[in-house]
Amino acid sequence: MSTEAPRPDASPDWLPWPVRIVLVRTTHPGNIGAAARAMKTMGLTELVLVAPRDFPHEEATARASGADDVLTAARVCPTLEDALVGCRLVMGTSARLRSVTWPQLEPRAAAAALLESAREGPVALLFGTEKSGLSNEELDRCQVLVNIPANPAYSSLNLGMAVQLLAYELRLAWLGDTRTAVEREVPLARADDLERFYTHLEQVLIHTGFLDPAYPRQLMRRLRRLYARARPDEQELNILRGILSAVDPLGEAARRRRGE
Repeated sequence: MSTEAPRPDASPDWLPWPVRIVLVRTTHPGNIGAAARAMKTMGLTELVLVAPRDFPHEEATARASGADDVLTAARVCPTLEDALVGCRLVMGTSARLRSVTWPQLEPRAAAAALLESAREGPVALLFGTEKSGLSNEELDRCQVLVNIPANPAYSSLNLGMAVQLLAYELRLAWLGDTRTAVEREVPLARADDLERFYTHLEQVLIHTGFLDPAYPRQLMRRLRRLYARARPDEQELNILRGILSAVDPLGEAARRRRGE
């Protein structure tokens, strides 16, 4: 599929900052079309699909109801890692609390946070599969979670409806944002750089004996949560990688040989 979004650069109708709506392992093609329609009505164009079961599909086109341009521009990725390359903030939707809690926002505050980060570079809003949402491993890739405060006795939302609700909040935040952009001295670390840091950190913890891979418990997930709250910039992440290399110089030499 094409990677070109249909948004005219100077048009006031489309969100001017790069917000990716990422649908992960979608099982029903009609929900992809419904999401595209929801996005277009709110001026969003960057749809990314991670390992969808059926796409392209005539049901997706039918449910898009005229948002064919958003579907045509959709980018299909084999893995979530591919979908998040370059993102400065990754936010995941979750209908339930997890055993290890992440920083969590309601939709209005989440939309404001996404737009603030989108001024500096791409951001992503993740939606999981219809039956079970995002897995714990997929949530590990997020710095923040957003929860729609629905009726606790019946909190299930259709995927297209969830995208519509959050797309609406993004549009409200955009239309109400009159601030002048403040350029950050050092950009926030990108999602793919953070993943390389987490891999490096886990290897050092195992090599030093602090982490037993046979009994990892929740250590890496809790460390991810810690750094998600801190949101390090590129320079800070380089410092952390340097510390890890100093602690484990033999491991660093091996990584260099492998080209990591």
